[in-house]
Amino acid sequence: MITVRGLARQFTVRKQTVDAVRGIDFDVAAGELVGFLGPNGAGKTTTLRMLTTLLRPTGGSATIGGCDLLTDPEGVRRRIGYVAQGGSTWPESRVGEEIELQARLYGLPPAEARRRGALLAEQLDLAGLDQRPTKTLSGGQRRRLDIALGLVHEPALFFLDEPTTGLDPQSRANLWDHVRRLRAERGVTVFLTTHYLDEADALCDRILVTDHGRIVATGTPDELKAQVAGDSVTVGVADRAAETADIARRLPGAHEITVVADTVRFRVPRGDAALPELLRALDGRQIAMTSVTVNRPTLDDVFLSLTGRSLRDDEAVPPAVEAAHAA
Repeated sequence: MITVRGLARQFTVRKQTVDAVRGIDFDVAAGELVGFLGPNGAGKTTTLRMLTTLLRPTGGSATIGGCDLLTDPEGVRRRIGYVAQGGSTWPESRVGEEIELQARLYGLPPAEARRRGALLAEQLDLAGLDQRPTKTLSGGQRRRLDIALGLVHEPALFFLDEPTTGLDPQSRANLWDHVRRLRAERGVTVFLTTHYLDEADALCDRILVTDHGRIVATGTPDELKAQVAGDSVTVGVADRAAETADIARRLPGAHEITVVADTVRFRVPRGDAALPELLRALDGRQIAMTSVTVNRPTLDDVFLSLTGRSLRDDEAVPPAVEAAHAA
């Protein structure tokens, strides 16, 4: 459904050349739900804008739904649906008017436009809202309306750019259910960008991890997490943290052992198996433990191991990169 080879995009910002996307390669099969994961400034939105014909690549090639991105952009647009970060509705328009107008722009007759609009409104929990101005909708309702607009022409491939940014937890979970149903009930291929770890983990069959304009890893969520060597164990002690760290070093396969104040952290292949041995050793030396947690590897651990920084880092995006991605 998507084939990308060497796709690249440069910008010139304040006489400075910025490589927003640096020659990426990937494929997406029909029916897949694929996540494009990375921090702000990693090139996610720039890539999506190229794949949806809104931004011309400066290098590489791509085939979208069987159509060449550079030589047949109109064919690409016929075959895809796209929901941008900021939404696309006019505040004064009514919900029903927005959906019908979008359908008519794709050449559907009025009766068919109304039929599809009513069906999507029912499927996306928008029934009964057709006379409501879009400015009166909640955040979750507006995002579901955006999805309806992207689906009204029944595309086989659907692009979602950070669809749940700014939504409350309940609205996010509701939108996740709708996205899952798109693939399960309609067979739609979904390609979404996100910087939410839980979103990628919960929704995606496969994840592409990007950083600084390059894809640094790809795989299912479980495959990516398996790259991280072991479970994370965090032990709090009243004192004698250094001695606790020495005990941890004797556990089979223990590594990445750190001590911060009265907390000892380390990794072991099986945290559940190592914990009883650790507790016996602490008890034998009469070291008082105040807390203990065992965590399986997360996607954030994956990104940290690949790039040396966390997806949760609140690093400022360099101004030139931020301007380039907004261009």
